[in-house]
Amino acid sequence: MAKAQLSGKAQLDSKEMLEKLIGFDTTSHLSNLELISFVQDYLDGYGIGSELIYDAQKKKANLYATVGPADVPGVMLSGHTDVVPVEGQDWDSDPFTLREQNGMFYGRGTSDMKGFIAVALAKLPEMLEAGLKAPVHFALSYDEEVGCLGAHGIAAHIGHQHIKPKLCIVGEPTSMKPITGHKGVCDYRCHIHGKECHSSLSPYGVNAVEYGAELVAHIKSIARRLQKEGPFNREFDPPCTTVHVGVMHGGTALNIVPNKCEFELEIRSIPDQDPVEIVNEIKDYAWRHLEPHMKDIDPQTGITLQEEVSIPGFSIDNSDPAVLFVQSLTGANQAEKVSFGTEAGIFHAAGVPTIVCGPGSIEQAHRPNEFITAEQVTKCERFLSRLLTRMTEEMPF
Repeated sequence: MAKAQLSGKAQLDSKEMLEKLIGFDTTSHLSNLELISFVQDYLDGYGIGSELIYDAQKKKANLYATVGPADVPGVMLSGHTDVVPVEGQDWDSDPFTLREQNGMFYGRGTSDMKGFIAVALAKLPEMLEAGLKAPVHFALSYDEEVGCLGAHGIAAHIGHQHIKPKLCIVGEPTSMKPITGHKGVCDYRCHIHGKECHSSLSPYGVNAVEYGAELVAHIKSIARRLQKEGPFNREFDPPCTTVHVGVMHGGTALNIVPNKCEFELEIRSIPDQDPVEIVNEIKDYAWRHLEPHMKDIDPQTGITLQEEVSIPGFSIDNSDPAVLFVQSLTGANQAEKVSFGTEAGIFHAAGVPTIVCGPGSIEQAHRPNEFITAEQVTKCERFLSRLLTRMTEEMPF
């Protein structure tokens, strides 16, 4: 991880930059402005201006910056700055202090996905010395982990530009393998409103937990059907749309018929299937089969479903010139698809051909003692160096 040379400027290599970024606690419920301010100052130090795109409360911001000529299409390097919580996890060291051991860098966000951001930023001096014929754009977002919220602001910003990037590389952890598709993600919160009473009079109450359990059982039957009957897309693992209930709450005491129950469900859909069809099937069962029994006892009872998160699926043809270009940079013979969601679908829908490719493994993401290997960092450095070399020539696509 040698430092790039640019006279008169303090240099940070990839590890040093990663150490800086990990030091900012950017868990999604917190602000990311300290990290954004650091990056903005870093870019300013090299004469690179940046634009901030704030959330409604101005507590978080996206950053967009351009290195090189702005009058031709270039390559956007995309990364999210937020990380998932560490509460309740058993870490061997401070999650927000980078720790190096046995060729691994430990810390929250090392793999997902400050590793990619660190390498990209550390390459700035090399970008400035390269004599780029097409620009590199930095696009750093907020709140990816809670629904890809910030990415929409970046997509809108791109839409207002006279010249859009010709390629977006989303640096999520893929072990530096090109990814050309992922499932869409929809999260819903279900509320069951029952009627409370003493358990000795349970036939006169509406047990929200029991009705919630019936609905969850129906959702499980849908999941089993999809697993058995499809539709299938064998490029994904698992090859079908999945439906999953992950959180459920209800009831206060055994001798009280509960009047409230709440659960959260997730749908990860293959591109061939519209998740709205599944949601409508769940609603139909809730409203046509369960609610009538509830309202026979009390008309004020009922079931509501509220969408919490919607991340579009993503797919780009493996023969697309942008895909072939990224494959040539990685040396991969083929591209793959994954089941986890990213911001790629948002940027691709905004008219920018997008590929997901970054250092680290998704298997390490969100876990205690999250890490990225030094080998993966080096692979990403070489990947970006090859990209910059190609961008000193005529872009081949």
